[in-house]
Amino acid sequence: MDRFLVLKDRIIYAGMPSEKVFSIIQVRWEFFYRGYSWNPFFATSRSEIRIEGVNILVEHVTPDEIRLRL
Repeated sequence: MDRFLVLKDRIIYAGMPSEKVFSIIQVRWEFFYRGYSWNPFFATSRSEIRIEGVNILVEHVTPDEIRLRL
């Protein structure tokens, strides 16, 4: 079973506001032009993050892309 199916939300990479911080947008729900989401920030030194109870490994992060692994 694909572990992404466990997530109730969608995640979108939001880039790096500084060279030591990256952000991922967690979209809870959306309806046409309205929606509900939040934007947690993480230190680039972190190799593991937790979203909706799922541990996600951060393999590589740059201002343009992020590589994640379950």
